[in-house]
Amino acid sequence: MRIVTRTALVAVLAFASGSVWTPATSFVAPLHAAVAAGCEGGGFSVVLPDGTTLSGAQGVSVPAAALGSSFLVKGRYVEFEVVSSTFGIVDYTFTGAPNALDITGGVRTRVFARKSPDHRGLVLTDAMTVELKDTDIVVDRGGPGLSMKIQAKDCANGGLFQMEPVRGDGATTDITHVLATARAPEGTSLTVFYFDNPNFRAREGDVVPFKDTTVRVTPRVNFANDFSPQFVGRDSPQVATRIAQGCPNRIQKRDGTFVTVDHCGGVSVWRVASGGRMGAVFGEDATEVAPPATVCTQNCQAQNRVRGQAVVLGFPFPVPDSSRLQPRFPAGFQP
Repeated sequence: MRIVTRTALVAVLAFASGSVWTPATSFVAPLHAAVAAGCEGGGFSVVLPDGTTLSGAQGVSVPAAALGSSFLVKGRYVEFEVVSSTFGIVDYTFTGAPNALDITGGVRTRVFARKSPDHRGLVLTDAMTVELKDTDIVVDRGGPGLSMKIQAKDCANGGLFQMEPVRGDGATTDITHVLATARAPEGTSLTVFYFDNPNFRAREGDVVPFKDTTVRVTPRVNFANDFSPQFVGRDSPQVATRIAQGCPNRIQKRDGTFVTVDHCGGVSVWRVASGGRMGAVFGEDATEVAPPATVCTQNCQAQNRVRGQAVVLGFPFPVPDSSRLQPRFPAGFQP
């Protein structure tokens, strides 16, 4: 099933630090994102700075003192590092582990160099709750005026990640997504880039089936690389707006006219409402035609589920130069 659910309970939680880990009581809101075959054998562990590993179905509270500056979330298919004080993400990576629904071509593939939330001086200082169950993980941490939650699935594709900021003052949070640039000896073909999907431009304005109704095709920005014909993804916002950074691109529409798309090739910045979410969707789910996520910032229920009832338009491989968004970074940006 192709399901992209962006669900979570919004709560500003304060966790007391302590010397003993205790059962966590936070709600686990699974992403419901990938077919079972894509998740076969998946499951996360949390590796703390002192080498302690949390794995298997459990809910625990980890004292602030045990978190260090960062910790590793490690799965069979996906792994990433979490910055303890901000819940920013470093080196979100597909491991390339064998799977029938693999999109990496069997090669370890870094996707995001970082996903960095700007908390404007606020810091996460409390203990952290960890929920591990099957292929899912939820980590949640609070601090004065701030709460952050990360949910992820360890699968080969699908809706696999979402980040949720909640501020006590109700203000927005800017989250910067920086795509990974290939490192030696990876080869340049593994550099990830944003592109304006020409398959969606070719169908822009068409009305296509969706569940028991219809939906209109609108432009789509995806990301891909030059190595795997199956590797494709997209940023998935809920109650979030992308901030233009001064990277204008002339993109041809189906009627031959041109439109200006202000989007850089290697970075995007999203202004997220308190209680909103920024997700990441990979594989076929990233090129399906579905309505945008519903507007919800608290007590959200499991909606937005597609269950294989959307038209999938795919993307051309290799992506034509005319569709690749340029420049990679705006002037003065430090990746």
